[in-house]
Amino acid sequence: MNDTSKKTGMKGRITRLSIQGFRSLAHVDNLELPQMALLIGANGAGKSNFIKFIEMLGWMLKGKQLQGYIERNGWADNLLYMGAKKTDKIRASVTIETPKGLNEYEFVMGHLPAANTLILIEERYRYSNSAKGTMANWYELDSGTKEAQLPLAIKEAPTASAKTTAKTVTHLLRQCSAYQFHDTSPNAPIKQPWMVSDHARLLSHGGNLAPVLLNFYNENPRVYNTIVERIQRVLPAFDDFVLEPTGPEGKQTVALRWRGKYGDKTFGADSTSDGSLRLFCLVTLLSSPEDRLPDVIFLDEPELGLHPFAIQLVAAMMRSVSTYRQIIASTQSVTLANEFEWHNLVVADQEKGASTFRRLKEEEVSAWLEDYRAGDLWEKNLLGGTPE
Repeated sequence: MNDTSKKTGMKGRITRLSIQGFRSLAHVDNLELPQMALLIGANGAGKSNFIKFIEMLGWMLKGKQLQGYIERNGWADNLLYMGAKKTDKIRASVTIETPKGLNEYEFVMGHLPAANTLILIEERYRYSNSAKGTMANWYELDSGTKEAQLPLAIKEAPTASAKTTAKTVTHLLRQCSAYQFHDTSPNAPIKQPWMVSDHARLLSHGGNLAPVLLNFYNENPRVYNTIVERIQRVLPAFDDFVLEPTGPEGKQTVALRWRGKYGDKTFGADSTSDGSLRLFCLVTLLSSPEDRLPDVIFLDEPELGLHPFAIQLVAAMMRSVSTYRQIIASTQSVTLANEFEWHNLVVADQEKGASTFRRLKEEEVSAWLEDYRAGDLWEKNLLGGTPE
């Protein structure tokens, strides 16, 4: 990373991933990820499994939560490529770049048939100094464990440098959770009152949107006003949020409500369209200050339910945020893809049940760029990532 990235508050980012044996990700080798990555592909190509793998990293590095993740996702047989009869191991390698160098983390999970679960049979990490061009030795962690040992290395690593590397990798990956604002059912978190105190960072399902907005209103009016103005660009009848805490001090909750410009009536989340609720969440997330965002932001089909103009607004915010945070998003929207450049795209396909991911090469697209945008090329099946 250059000096400019340091000045803009750039944190660590995932530059390279290898994944073998996880769901449809049979052999994803040395996939390079740009600062702004848009995963495109047909239904069933593997985009969701890619996001699922990232979520697993977050669970396993939060400390003693890997087994919980395995149980919640149908046990090991459901996580292994083609099931445990076909695949008995998951192998992965993650490279994280910071302004000072590269931090690498590798692990192998093996199937434990008796419990239909997975255990760590190999786990290691290392740091390489970019300025000096040196490659450090690997630090091997205990094997045969049910939970990741990397978080323990933050305190138990043999050197200060090793502790810093363990902390860097753990801190970034434990934040990994895909923002997916799809659930707008009657019992969705966003439609329930939420504790006012839960406002540090917007949750991945958007349930604490009202407390986050209330906190911005009280503590950061500039950000709050920006959110309102951006929503008004897409919803001209939207005037403002109405955020009124209820309950005893220390246990107050607040529900999401807003009012229109033409009348005094206020509207709750249950009387708001699905697309508007998702827009509220996306605009709030992408307008948040840098210190309220994870190092890497994962978005799962952010275009769902949005008007094309709203998609363009969200894309513009994604481009802006990607100057200081890495964004990895999956999409099926040509409209969204058209808002980005060819080098932002990662094309997902599937061959005989195995997902493949690839970056585009300039020679593939250069002849078309004068007449077509990236999404148009995808729609015309010139890039792959479409049903056969």
